[in-house]
Formats: sequence, structure tokens, C-alpha cells
Amino acid sequence: MAEKKVIGNLKLRIPAGRATAGPPVGSTLGQWGLNMMDFINPFNEKTKDLMGKNVIVHIRVFEDRTFDWTCLGQPVDDLIRETIKIDKGSGKPNVDKVGKITKAQLKEIAEKKMDQLNAVDIEGAIKVVAGTARSMGVEVVE
Repeated sequence: MAEKKVIGNLKLRIPAGRATAGPPVGSTLGQWGLNMMDFINPFNEKTKDLMGKNVIVHIRVFEDRTFDWTCLGQPVDDLIRETIKIDKGSGKPNVDKVGKITKAQLKEIAEKKMDQLNAVDIEGAIKVVAGTARSMGVEVVE
């Protein structure tokens, strides 16, 4: 069987276990002519253990109007905010610091996200997470 042709790659940030036919899910899938219930029910079932937290989902749309999807879990910035218990990052990260994060906390987040980060080893992954933290106005401490 020949490989199906991909006509679209979608990236959505959706509350886990709470996808509905309304925006952003319904409007995005509707544009591609996809049956949204084929996505919503399995997505809600698979992510119910992360209920209430945002997760990133990649959806590949094929030319025959079918699709597949992968859930990438929580975004790194959400994990950082959760770890150091802040509501949001800084508007001026170079000037206003909103919190501190330790190397151990960075390593924990890096290990969770290792398979999705653009890094060869755990040290590289830690640097990626540290960069995200710094861009949010979070100070990296020993």
C-alpha cells in the first residue's frame, strides 16, 4: 500500500480531557473537512489523567480526509510555571525576574520532555529548558 499524502500539519494547544467541538478544535478541524468527533472522543479519553492542564497536539491531515494525531504532553513553559508556582512569565524577562529555578528542577523537566526537545543528550535538553526559563524571566540558580 502506498503512503498516504499529507496535506496538512496542525499544532493545537488544548486543555487535556476537555476538547469540544467549539474553537479552537472545531474551527480548525472543520477547515480541513475532518470529523471532529473522531478526534475529540479519543483525545479526551487519552488525556483525562492530565485534566485541566494544557497539552500540545500534532495532527497530520491526509488527502483522503483522514488524520492521525500525537499528544506531546504539557508545553515546557507550563511545566516551568507549575514547578516554581508562578502564574505567568515576565513581560520584560531581562529586567523583571518572576522567580528562580534550580538545576535539579530543570533536569526533571528536561527528562520529561527529552523525546520532544531538539537535543542529543540530557545536558543539551537542560540547556533548552533553561533557555525557555530565561526567556520567561525565570532566573536559573545552582
